[in-house]
Amino acid sequence: MSWSSENRTRRHPARAFTANDIVAPAFFGLILLGAWFATTAGGRIPAFILPTPTAVFRAAGELFATPNFWPYLGNTLVSALAGTLLGLLFSVPLAFAIHHFHWLNAAVQPFLGASQAIPAVALAPLLLIWLPASWLAIVVLCAIMVFFPILVSTTVGLRHLPVEVLEAAKLDGANTWQLLRHMELPLVLPSLMGGIRNGITLSITGAVVGEIVIGGHGMGTLITLQSHNVDTAGMFVSLFTICTLATAIYLGVYQLERRSKSINTV
Repeated sequence: MSWSSENRTRRHPARAFTANDIVAPAFFGLILLGAWFATTAGGRIPAFILPTPTAVFRAAGELFATPNFWPYLGNTLVSALAGTLLGLLFSVPLAFAIHHFHWLNAAVQPFLGASQAIPAVALAPLLLIWLPASWLAIVVLCAIMVFFPILVSTTVGLRHLPVEVLEAAKLDGANTWQLLRHMELPLVLPSLMGGIRNGITLSITGAVVGEIVIGGHGMGTLITLQSHNVDTAGMFVSLFTICTLATAIYLGVYQLERRSKSINTV
């Protein structure tokens, strides 16, 4: 239909990726690395409190060469991605339902806000009691962490859809399903991707927290073992690895978000 492609709203094009997007973070990282070297120089701070960058680099080489390390990282990633998908299955339909049914919006809004006050550390043991397997409890914890950011972002995106475009589609004979498929979903996609971008990093946090509290075979378990062994340098490596993984996924989803904005730009 003509309204599915011709009546989309004009949006600001996504900002082009520049060399400054690489140079600026790299420069700031070098400043932090230099400050770290200066702070730990001369052994003024015990290594078990703050190891030197050299000790962390050495620990990274040893840890990355260990065959058991990569399955730990893979298990955490799988749990985070599974939790993100599960959170999507519930948050996106609920966001559309809240947008279309005002009584539902009024009914669930107070409970959604209250749900965010529950700490993940406190929720993890309950999930372990309620669910039949520890891995399922971790996945559900990740889904809960992802649920709210995606729901809020999608709901806000739906509220800001151009009314005149939707009305024009209705005049062209579009029914509710056609509006949803050809207008609302494509136009809200950038907002949805923004929610996924923020949510998936929280999902990785949820996986690590769940593994620390519940157990398992992920990065949270490895960090717990390193903590018991007072392996501070190893803990730094594990944390940096988790941060690097989260950053890579964040930037990957950001690129998809930029492409979705470009598609909606007329």
